[in-house]
Amino acid sequence: MFTGVPPIVANATSALAVSPGYLGSTLGFRAELRELPAQRLRRETLIAAIGGVVGALLLLVTPAKLFTGIVPWLLLFATVLFAAGPAIARRAMAASASGHGLARWREPCLMAVAIYGGYFNGGLGILLMALYTVAGETRLNTVNALKNLNSLVLSWLSVAAFVVAGAIAWKEGLLMMVAATAGGYFGARWSKALPVAWVRRGVIVTGLVMSAVFFSRL
Repeated sequence: MFTGVPPIVANATSALAVSPGYLGSTLGFRAELRELPAQRLRRETLIAAIGGVVGALLLLVTPAKLFTGIVPWLLLFATVLFAAGPAIARRAMAASASGHGLARWREPCLMAVAIYGGYFNGGLGILLMALYTVAGETRLNTVNALKNLNSLVLSWLSVAAFVVAGAIAWKEGLLMMVAATAGGYFGARWSKALPVAWVRRGVIVTGLVMSAVFFSRL
């Protein structure tokens, strides 16, 4: 948006830019995925696919002026969600361990989260991790595997919808895709050399600054 791309096209293009990273993350958890019931995986990936497309279609029919007003709130929501991530995970694990999980709501909640992911994507990973933990998944690697798989499916399907609708700024998107892939690689290496608390604070500060800038432009 800072380079002049319209907000809805900018959101669709950013989804394209980060989509390759989901494939690598999913492949890294192939062993964990193979341990899960195949029927459940097929059902949940179908739900994620449908939700991603629905979210993308909702974005495409949202008036540009309305979406511009929603963006700062979505950014702020994603930032707060990231900041509260550890607390959400602890509460989710406690609820699951005490037998008060949401196992029966697993698939309807997955649909809702997938629609959100297809629409905006920010904070999607935390929402999926919280959902699967509350729904009874006790192993962190399994939770991560499911999060990555469903993020991949809904992201790629939503991007496909954006491509068909002509909502991608290809020049900017392809350049961002290369930059995002390189940034993810080097960022992962550099983040390992920094205290986790510093990395978290950096992400939170960046999100708050971006939210403030977009609020100031309303």
